[in-house]
Amino acid sequence: MTPLVPFKRNVVEPVECIKAGYEVIKDQYWLFVGMAAIGMLIGSAVPMGILMGPMMCGLYLAFFKTMRREPIEFGTLFKGFDYFGPGVIATLLHMIPILAIVIPAYLLFYVGIIFSSIATAGTGDEPNPGPMLAVFVMFGLFWLVMFALIIIVSIGFTFAYPLIVDRKMQGFDAVKLSFKGAFANFWRLLGMMLLSSLLGIAGALLCYVGMFLVLPITYAAVAKAYEQVFGLRNPEDVVSNMPPPPPTFN
Repeated sequence: MTPLVPFKRNVVEPVECIKAGYEVIKDQYWLFVGMAAIGMLIGSAVPMGILMGPMMCGLYLAFFKTMRREPIEFGTLFKGFDYFGPGVIATLLHMIPILAIVIPAYLLFYVGIIFSSIATAGTGDEPNPGPMLAVFVMFGLFWLVMFALIIIVSIGFTFAYPLIVDRKMQGFDAVKLSFKGAFANFWRLLGMMLLSSLLGIAGALLCYVGMFLVLPITYAAVAKAYEQVFGLRNPEDVVSNMPPPPPTFN
């Protein structure tokens, strides 16, 4: 059962989140650039993004600490391994559906090319581009639909890692609640994603290195959006799983 954590609807302000995200990191900008870059490199080093979950948890932990005016250091990134299990589960829940879409799509594409080539060669006349063109058109339309589905799924996962870090939730519960909170702010999060993508494109134009300069701003914007939707938990409000103390007798 997903823990009852309240969330707000239609409260995300895309431009304000990006501005506020930069305000969060500007005093330690290069530290966050290094953390984001190393986090992405380590997270991509293992297949299926197994290490991406802990790295993202560590990054959001650093954002939330900064937002609470608590000190951080580069090693805060590796504190994400404290959330290894929930982080890996959230990552797999994100990656497996996408791979289940992408891999069959490529297989169908290449099978279609092979059969269309056989059909064209078997006519004995001049090559007919019709079958091959039909394959590319169908593949293009298919990918437009799949791209839209991947965007929808990715928006649903927006708050999964922040919930794991801030609310100490398990991976599956965090994903379920993330979808609820994200879909309650879907169009605003989509707008923020598009703005962040434009920043990413601008960064890519700087010989790709610029993308690493934009990454911390993008993730900090998500942290601010999380604060708008769920609120940032007071670190003293920790729900203990320990049983109550035994009664005392005078």
